[in-house]
Amino acid sequence: MAVVDVINQNGEKVDSVELDDKVFNADIRDHLVQRVVVWQLAKRRRGTASTKTRGETRGGGKKPWRQKGTGRARAGTNRSPIWTGGGTVFGPHPRTYDFSLPKKVRQAALRSVLTSRLREDRLTVVDKIELEAPRTKSFLSLCKDMGLEDWKTLIVTSEKNEALIRSSRNLFRYLVLPCEGLNVYDLLRFDRLVILRDAVGAIHERLG
Repeated sequence: MAVVDVINQNGEKVDSVELDDKVFNADIRDHLVQRVVVWQLAKRRRGTASTKTRGETRGGGKKPWRQKGTGRARAGTNRSPIWTGGGTVFGPHPRTYDFSLPKKVRQAALRSVLTSRLREDRLTVVDKIELEAPRTKSFLSLCKDMGLEDWKTLIVTSEKNEALIRSSRNLFRYLVLPCEGLNVYDLLRFDRLVILRDAVGAIHERLG
């Protein structure tokens, strides 16, 4: 098992913790990571684009002119796709882009990204982060003490922490997620991963 230093919110080493090899020393499978990212982004697509076919376009009840003798092309309706204001052929309609992906694939991809963060030395374990009140200024001060002021950082807690979430929600460089919300896309979006000590066990339980 890998042994990682545990620091406090002042940036001082206070202990060390062992990380499960099943989670943080897994095979890195790039193709699974790519599949999960595509799956996550597909689930976020709204799929509300819509166009009208010739049957849904207004007008067209009367033949524009007689079939022969005018010198113009034959036309039966002004809802034809070749007319301005006519219907659209093969245009988009409301749909869902979601598709199913096996749970084991999602877990394997998550292990791959966690492993890469550890191997690239972009993972930090913090004993705990405590704020007297939800204040952005206090949160930024703690991040500076931990050496995170220049990094886009994802902070993982064992459970939903309202004080941290409210303190960081208007900062684009930081995102606070509970353990159950940990996902591949957000791990890849941020440069550094900070895990609170009590969340390590929760991650082991979820993925080990």
